Amino acid sequence: MRTILIVLDSVGIGEAPDAAKYGDAGSATLPHLAAAVGGVRLPTLGAMGLGNIPRLVEQPSVQGVPETATPSASFGAMREVSDGKDTITGHWEIAGLEMNPGFHVFPPDYPSFPEHLTREFCARTGRGVLGDKAASGTAIIEELGEEHMRTGDWICYTSADSVYQIAAHVDVIPLDELYRGCEVARELCNQFPIGRVIARPFRGEPGKFERTDDRRDFAFEPSEPTLLERLTSADVPVYAVGKIEDIYAHRGITETVHSGNMLAAQDEVVRLTREKGEGLIFANFIDFDMKYGHRRDSEGYARALEQTDEWLAEYLPLLGEKDVLILTADHGNDPTFEGTDHTREYVPLLVYRPGVPGKSLGVRQGFYDIAQSVLNWFGLPAGPRGISFLV
Repeated sequence: MRTILIVLDSVGIGEAPDAAKYGDAGSATLPHLAAAVGGVRLPTLGAMGLGNIPRLVEQPSVQGVPETATPSASFGAMREVSDGKDTITGHWEIAGLEMNPGFHVFPPDYPSFPEHLTREFCARTGRGVLGDKAASGTAIIEELGEEHMRTGDWICYTSADSVYQIAAHVDVIPLDELYRGCEVARELCNQFPIGRVIARPFRGEPGKFERTDDRRDFAFEPSEPTLLERLTSADVPVYAVGKIEDIYAHRGITETVHSGNMLAAQDEVVRLTREKGEGLIFANFIDFDMKYGHRRDSEGYARALEQTDEWLAEYLPLLGEKDVLILTADHGNDPTFEGTDHTREYVPLLVYRPGVPGKSLGVRQGFYDIAQSVLNWFGLPAGPRGISFLV
């Protein structure tokens, strides 16, 4: 038996009931970006039932993706119950955890970081710090990249998420030193706690900087076993694709492929599906969030969705009767919304089993219904939270 679990990073379906608490009232990633580009062409996802989901949560329809009376997959929406709208919180809830209270978030204005944190980080790494504020990752390297190249100081910044991000030019600070610096920051940030320390390497010249695919995430350690650990402890293999290994602090993983972009992740999902006869294949498709959501690029976001739809059309025939494919997201990132941060939204849920007609799964109260469902699929004891949608 196999489960293929794919997180379409940031593909939210509409504002959550508590969106106003996060400053996100009115956000709706998928409906809004589709409207912004005059409609999206997603025939495979549409046939699976994607167009049926907005009605469940009273959100605008997805232009170009009509409802279908005979969906090939079961469809629903999920509401996050943990406090937060960041990658770690969403993924951990998918894996059965709940974060209440949520992770600490640094204040946006300079200085974002406590003085003692910056002082200790500089002392232990031997370099100074530039930035020390909330910023867009691409904007801050344009602002401070030249000074960083001249001084060799780290570019450290945060966002509306629980993150401490460190940018460094690959010709100024080698990758291994950047990763060591992140390990230092990870240790120092545990006291708050901060969800992730993120390495953000970039290359190029002033005015032409670009981030590389060598990003790494250094996550806070989960306080209880995740779905991944429950599976591997029962001898069910877990294959991690993309940044999954980093999100779960390298725990509960049998084999990992750390791909830095979505196309590479898609290739690895295909390879693992062809090669591995059982277990969980767990992938994150990062481009929606990293390349398009944060950069408020509706056109790019739409193109990435259409490419993924085409990929799915070729991928679905690889699945057999003992397979289940689960498509979902970890939060929203509405490219038409103000700012450049994640948005607190419902996320879509599509559950595909070859030859099994789809049905409505309704609105799920907690992303952890996925964890409970996967445990049930493999015949393992139930986890502490959630209701299975697989029987």
